[in-house]
Amino acid sequence: MSRFLAGPFAPVDEEVTAFDLPVTGRVPGELAGRYLRIGPNALGVEDPAAHHWMSGPGMVHGVRIRDGRAEWYRNRWVRSEQVRGLLGEPSGGAACEIGIDFACNTHVIGHGGRTLALMEDWACPQELTAELDTVGPYALGGVRPGFTMGAHTKLDPLTGELHGLAYLSGRRTARHLVVDGTGRLVHEAEIPLDGNPMMHDFALTERWVVVYDSPVVFSPEAMSTGARTPYTRDPRRPSRVGVLPRAGGGVRWFEAPDAFVSHTLNAYDDGERVVLELVALPADFDIAAMRMSRYGTLDRWTVDLSAGTVCEQRLDDRPQEFPRIADTVVSRPHRYGYTAATAAMYQAYVPAGDGPLPDEAFVNALIKHDTVRGTSEVHTFERDAAAGEAVFVPAAGGRAEDDGYVMGYVHDPRRGAADLVILAAQDFTAEPIARIHLPRRVPLGLHGSWLPDR
Repeated sequence: MSRFLAGPFAPVDEEVTAFDLPVTGRVPGELAGRYLRIGPNALGVEDPAAHHWMSGPGMVHGVRIRDGRAEWYRNRWVRSEQVRGLLGEPSGGAACEIGIDFACNTHVIGHGGRTLALMEDWACPQELTAELDTVGPYALGGVRPGFTMGAHTKLDPLTGELHGLAYLSGRRTARHLVVDGTGRLVHEAEIPLDGNPMMHDFALTERWVVVYDSPVVFSPEAMSTGARTPYTRDPRRPSRVGVLPRAGGGVRWFEAPDAFVSHTLNAYDDGERVVLELVALPADFDIAAMRMSRYGTLDRWTVDLSAGTVCEQRLDDRPQEFPRIADTVVSRPHRYGYTAATAAMYQAYVPAGDGPLPDEAFVNALIKHDTVRGTSEVHTFERDAAAGEAVFVPAAGGRAEDDGYVMGYVHDPRRGAADLVILAAQDFTAEPIARIHLPRRVPLGLHGSWLPDR
């Protein structure tokens, strides 16, 4: 059986709705909105041994907070036509205009008054209701067929524009897409590629868009054999970063460290340099087998546009993933970042005996990084707790970058269910301000958002 069908990754098999959730501590009264997080949740697996985690249909887990209360918890599968069929439900009837109708499983965001489940490659965004029911495919930006916004969009906090990177398996080109606050496409730029790399994330600054070209590439041979993830590693292919002007223009390519960039923490301009802070996986990352020789580290890559070089600096060598910052500083200089150190993720991806294993101090934790001072604080959970990605939520009227809260799902092994944990970002190692007790387990998943009431 696949290791992603057991333990903290094991899918849940039913949808639940619960109201007036119990709380330990105090939910800040100023918080009003929904915390949503998505991830693959297998359904109708025919061959457990061949199951690939990333091919599972998406399930969104959400908590509604208002007036110091946790009003509800809901978990819902994203309804593609295939999922509707597996659940014995009638067809939704909506057609996907720009891509493939798939139950997106990678990210869930709010934009233009809509709640959207996202995924990369050919998958069409899926719109959800406020209660997480699926409305149907939504052509965000109204872009032409074959170009979706991708999984990792970037919202410019000053312009309100949403930036995306569209790349497609089988096509030697990518596109930078920009939509305004209403979801209307206002800019697009083509990025020619030397091959067909997997481009899971990208970076945005005030002046530039930065894309990552890695040795993980689309494989027509794997596609022809029916592989769920038709990507493989090409050891002959160098790693590169491409820099293109946000306003339009050609891309410049720079030789980069030999790695696969999984996620960007943030990026910003520093004169004629572009600073990228990111989680880098080793170049031997095998996406088909979901294996690598070591786990992710937090690194800084500095692109010198004048010298034509990329300088690498290790910020934190602890195994970690899912970097997030305050949304108000996306594409601008920042100080603080937050990552998750999750033992189960490490153990699932790194085979025993390959690379350094976590020591006794490595359990499950959230890490707050001060990238200016080069220091960090660690909020540690129980050994069998599974801490997923956490997001930063600003306090009302807060002026400091870290004046606010950090929240995310953490498994409580004593209850066999998850808590939505809320930490004070400026008192990060203290006991949580609140633990909202969910009625069930939340499998380890991918990305999410805090969607405040407007």
